[in-house]
Amino acid sequence: MTTYPVAQHAKSPRRSPKEQSGGLAVLKEIAIIVISALVLSFLIKTFLVQSFYIPSASMEDTLITGDRVMVSRLTPGLIELERGDIVVFVDPGGWLQPYVPPDRGPVGNAITAGLTVVGLLPSDTGEHLIKRAIGLPGDHVECDAECADSGGPVRINGVPIDESLYVKAGNSPSGGKPFDVTVPDDMLFVMGDHRQSSSDSRFNTSKPGGGFVPVDNVVGTAFSTVWPLDRMEWHSNPDSVFTKVPDATGPAPQTSA
Repeated sequence: MTTYPVAQHAKSPRRSPKEQSGGLAVLKEIAIIVISALVLSFLIKTFLVQSFYIPSASMEDTLITGDRVMVSRLTPGLIELERGDIVVFVDPGGWLQPYVPPDRGPVGNAITAGLTVVGLLPSDTGEHLIKRAIGLPGDHVECDAECADSGGPVRINGVPIDESLYVKAGNSPSGGKPFDVTVPDDMLFVMGDHRQSSSDSRFNTSKPGGGFVPVDNVVGTAFSTVWPLDRMEWHSNPDSVFTKVPDATGPAPQTSA
């Protein structure tokens, strides 16, 4: 009788305990790196720098729709606000239309929310605006009817300022809207660089705060456009525009616009 050898299944090589521990160590290191990067990004966003998306034309030509800007959270706080700063602030109340974020589905919404929280995606623009700070607390900011009709300059504390450095070409400094206000304490008077297409302090006098922006609502100041690449630019404060403006004197009561 012929006998046949019994076929034996080849045994798969088993990884040694040392090899297994080495693989776990690599995974652990990767996890530590990823978590550290997320925590660092969150801390940077919370205390130093945050990115925002520009949704409208109100700041043209300095900023255009679709720009991504970097905002320093050190101002206000460690660094004082100055006239001419480009400020991002939370809606004081009623400046923006109700915002409905796009629905990306449960998974997409969760991922988007998570990446936004840690600062890897630009913040939701549903409650934020971006304008230029023109009047600081106590400043008397004005452009009367004659000034507005003639396209004359805005005056701060009695001194006319030349804003041609940043106001959109073809726009008058007042945007044709007369106003005469004294900025209350802890408030700002803001305007968009596209004066003919900016719903700013001039047009929100009936809203909470009377058209002024509480300093506490300011998230920070925009210092750079980082996207698209062909739009990359540094935004320094145009301090030369306000050099001759004297400091505000006396109390800062709220007046009608």
